[in-house]
Amino acid sequence: MANKVVAEEELIGELKDGMTIGIGGWGSRRKPMSLVRTIARSGVSNLTVVSYGGPDVGILCAMGKVARVIYGFVSLDSIALDPFFRAARQNASVSATELDEGMLQWGLYAQALRLPFLPTRAGLGSDVMKINPWLKTVLSPYGDNEELVAVPAISLDLALVHVSRADPLGNGQILGVDPYFDDLYLMAAKRRVISCEEVIETDQFAELGSHHTLVVNRMMVDAVIEAPRGAHFSSGEPDYGRDETFQAHYAASAKSTDAWEAFRDRFVLAPSHESYLGEVDRFRSEGNQEDNTNSPDRPEEEAK
Repeated sequence: MANKVVAEEELIGELKDGMTIGIGGWGSRRKPMSLVRTIARSGVSNLTVVSYGGPDVGILCAMGKVARVIYGFVSLDSIALDPFFRAARQNASVSATELDEGMLQWGLYAQALRLPFLPTRAGLGSDVMKINPWLKTVLSPYGDNEELVAVPAISLDLALVHVSRADPLGNGQILGVDPYFDDLYLMAAKRRVISCEEVIETDQFAELGSHHTLVVNRMMVDAVIEAPRGAHFSSGEPDYGRDETFQAHYAASAKSTDAWEAFRDRFVLAPSHESYLGEVDRFRSEGNQEDNTNSPDRPEEEAK
């Protein structure tokens, strides 16, 4: 079986203008941020991004990479709204397709099953149907004759997911308390790339967690990129929590053009994941001391 481990730079070859990219994680939790920055450094544009969004969506909007966002929410969790996505919405620089969280899940699941749509009650009687007039309803073919929303399949050209551990074959282990819908992103995509904290041998999975943590199997993955702290500054439980100090620095950079350009040039455009981590460590040494490495994510209300 093929070794699927590739270098970070090889992701660039997967990118094309106008493609639809699904990004795993949830809000500011276990986002594949090293891969997001790789996209940000690339020349690609006019993307459609599908996400339970966090800083992934914000950074790509700020970098002018996005034409459309399909989302259930975009939040930094401990900071309610990502300021760059908010600005993109207010300036109408991106097209926004806002769905109920369950509807987004159902769209990914429909594509994973290679079905044209899946029915749901979610959205009925809400403004989701008004702001998305392209959504259609169907009648149950059984005796109840119930009207349901027909959520169309969401097809992805590329899916990006960050996992705790992976082996060279593409099996991935998620050791945090919630896998979110990362498996659906991978199954709904034509090309699938995962980053991981560490590449390990297959027989090491059992030492780290039960078989229930093996959410990703090799049939769902085309490439593996090793990226320690690859979810930073979002959380990567149980290896590290969210870097709240750095996240606040990111959010504050939206206050002015100069502040954003300084953040962008230092962190987003760092030429590699390793150089980015070096800049983060220097940021801490400058007196920004909060470091959540090897600490659990702080408890907080779920993003809505």
